[in-house]
Amino acid sequence: MSEASLIETIRTPADLRRLSRAQLGALAREVRACVLDNVSRTGGHLSSSLGTVELTIALHYVFDTPGDRLVWDVGHQTYPHKILTGRRERMGTLRQLGGISGFLRRDESEYDAFGAGHSSTSISAALGMALAARQKGEERKVVAVIGDGAMTAGMAFEGLNNAGVERDARLLVVLNDNRMSISPPVGALNYHLAQLMSGQFYAAARDVVRNVGKTVLGPVPPLLELAKRLEKGAKGMVAPTTLFEKFGFHYIGPIDGHDLDALIPTLENIRDLMARRAGPQFLHVVTKKGHGYELAEADPVAYHGPGKFDPAVGLAKADAPAQPGFTQVFGQWLCDMAGRDARLVGITPAMREGSGLVEFHRRFPDRYYDVGIAEQHAVTFAAGLACEGLKPVVAIYSTFLQRAYDQVIHDVAIQNLPVLFALDRAGLVGGDGATHAGNYDIACLRCIPNLSLACPADERECRQLLTTAYQQNGPVAVRYPRGAGAGVAPLQDLSALLFGQGEVRREGRRVAILAFGTLLYPALAAAGRLDATVVNMRWVKPLDTALLLDVAGRHELLVTVEEGAIMGGAGSAALEALASAGIVKPALQLGLPDRFIEHGDPAKLLALQGLDADGIEAAIRKRLE
Repeated sequence: MSEASLIETIRTPADLRRLSRAQLGALAREVRACVLDNVSRTGGHLSSSLGTVELTIALHYVFDTPGDRLVWDVGHQTYPHKILTGRRERMGTLRQLGGISGFLRRDESEYDAFGAGHSSTSISAALGMALAARQKGEERKVVAVIGDGAMTAGMAFEGLNNAGVERDARLLVVLNDNRMSISPPVGALNYHLAQLMSGQFYAAARDVVRNVGKTVLGPVPPLLELAKRLEKGAKGMVAPTTLFEKFGFHYIGPIDGHDLDALIPTLENIRDLMARRAGPQFLHVVTKKGHGYELAEADPVAYHGPGKFDPAVGLAKADAPAQPGFTQVFGQWLCDMAGRDARLVGITPAMREGSGLVEFHRRFPDRYYDVGIAEQHAVTFAAGLACEGLKPVVAIYSTFLQRAYDQVIHDVAIQNLPVLFALDRAGLVGGDGATHAGNYDIACLRCIPNLSLACPADERECRQLLTTAYQQNGPVAVRYPRGAGAGVAPLQDLSALLFGQGEVRREGRRVAILAFGTLLYPALAAAGRLDATVVNMRWVKPLDTALLLDVAGRHELLVTVEEGAIMGGAGSAALEALASAGIVKPALQLGLPDRFIEHGDPAKLLALQGLDADGIEAAIRKRLE
C-alpha cells in the first residue's frame, strides 16, 4: 500500500484501526492536506481542524467508535473527524447549500454522537451518555474533546463539577489546549494552564532528565531513548496538583497533541483505566492551531474561518470595501462614541474580531473587556457596570445572546439598567447554518418589559439607531445582519433618529408593506411592481402604533416583512397592536418559518423562504387573488 493512497482506504474508523502504527504519520499528512485543499475551495474553519489531525486519528484508532461515543465541542475542530468517518468525498460540499454541515449533526453521521454549534456543551453531554450507558448496563466509553477557550464557559465547569462525583463513570475529558479559541485566550484558567506549561518545577525536572541522559546514559542507546521519553513525559509526572484533580478527575498531561507515539499509548492506558471503572479521566493535550500549514500557524486568527483562497499564496489582503458592512459600522460607531463619552465600555464574549472590536481594543484598552466564552457572565457583568454609572455596550451575536436569556431578564431588564446590546448576525448567516442563525431575537426580546428593540434597514440607520439606543436610560437591543447591506453610507456625525418612530418610504394603494430591518429594500422593489405603500418601521419595540394605525386605516391589506421567526415576531407585534385598538384588517406575515433552516448562500436561502423581491411580490399577489 503506497502512502499516497492511505486516505482513500478509510471509509470508517474500523478501516483506520486496521492500519499499522507506522502508517499513521503518513495518514495524518494526507488528512491535513485534504482539510487544507477542501477548505481553500469552500471556506470554513481551518486553523482549528489542522490542529486536531493527530488527536482525531489517535482517538478513532484507540476507541471503538461509534460504539464508544466521541463528543466534540463546537465543531470547529472536526473536519478531520468528518474525513475519517465516511464524508471525505463530500468535503467539497462543506457548508454549501445541500452539502454537509460545517458543524456536527446527529442526522448526518452515526459518528456525530452529539450535535454542536455553540461551545462548552461537550462535558455535560458526554457525562449524560456515560451515565446512560451505566444505567443500561452497557460497557461503552465516552470521550469529550473540549478546547481551552471553551473551558472559560461556566457550563464546562458545571459539567466537571457533576462528573467529578460519579466515581465509576466511563468518561474521558480531553482538553485540546492550543492556547486560543478564536481570539487569544483570556482569564484565570488560561493563566493556570500557562503555569502548568511553564512552571519552574517542571523546567528543573526536565533539565535533570536531559543532563542525566547525556552524561550517564549516552553510551547506552536504549536507555538514552528512555531518557528522551522521560523528558517528554516529565511535565505530566511533576506538574503540581491541578484544578481538574480538585474536581475529582484523574489528570494526565500535558502531552504533545501532535505526537502519535505519545498520544496512542496514553489513550490506550486511559481506555484500560476506563474499562476498570477507575473514575473520570482528564487528558491535557497541547496542540498548535493551524499545525502543518505555515501561514495558518503564523496567523491562526486570520485562518480560523477563512473564505476561499489559494493555499500556495494564502489569504490575499482584502481591499477596503467601498462601503463598510454592519459589523464595521458598529465598530466605528463604538470608537466614535467612546471618544465622546468616557462612561462607555465595550464587552465581548470572546468575539473581538467577529463583533468588530479590534480597533476599539487598540484605542481604548482600559475600557475593553473580553470575558471569554461566558455569555451569561458578560450580561450580568454589564449590569454591574451599569449600576455604577457606566454605559456598557455588549457586542454579541444574536445566536449567543440566547445563552444569557435569564440574565437579560433578571439582571438587566427587571432593574431597567442602561445596557446596549449590539446584536450582530441577526437573521440567516449562510454557511454556519441553523446553530448560528439569529432568527429568534425578536420573538425572545420583545416580550421583555423595559427592553426596547431596533431593526435598522441599512448601514446609515444602523449608526443612527445605535446612537439613539445609547441615549436611552434603559436596556435597548439593536439587531443587524452579517455582512453588507444596501450600501447607504453612514453619516460621520453621531446623530440619532427619533426613538420608537418609523417612516413611510413609499406611498401606494391597497397594500401597505411594513418592513422591519434590511428587508426594507426587497420590499421597496416588490412594492414598485405592485404600487404598494412601504413603511420602514425601524422599531419592533416600542412599536410606532400611531403610524401603524394610520396606515391600516388607508389600506386593504397589511403585509409584515422581517428576517426573523414569524411566530412571535415583529409581524405578531403589529397584529397585536391592531387587535388592541379593535381593528380587524386582512394581514399577511412574511418571515422565517417554524423550522430550522440549513446552511447555504444567504441570498439563496432568503429567496427559498420567499423573502427576496420576487418572493414578496408573489406572496402578496397570491393573497390579493
